[in-house]
Amino acid sequence: MSENRIAIISIIVEKREASAQINGILSAHGDYVVGRMGIPYRQKDVSVICIVVDAPTEIINQITGKIGMLDGVSAKTVTSKK
Repeated sequence: MSENRIAIISIIVEKREASAQINGILSAHGDYVVGRMGIPYRQKDVSVICIVVDAPTEIINQITGKIGMLDGVSAKTVTSKK
């Protein structure tokens, strides 16, 4: 595996039913999670979640890919250059 990088995974949840699956994916990769912030935006009926991870690029991509494939969920990542 490659060297660890710091990344922020931004998630927008439009279907609340996906929450359990998101939590399962994050729990499975919990050793890499540095912090998490979730904001329910009730006026728009969505939730916004930001996850800070310190992980190899392959793991970051795996987490983002799995979450982004869920129905009603969008995920994007910003990764440090170091």
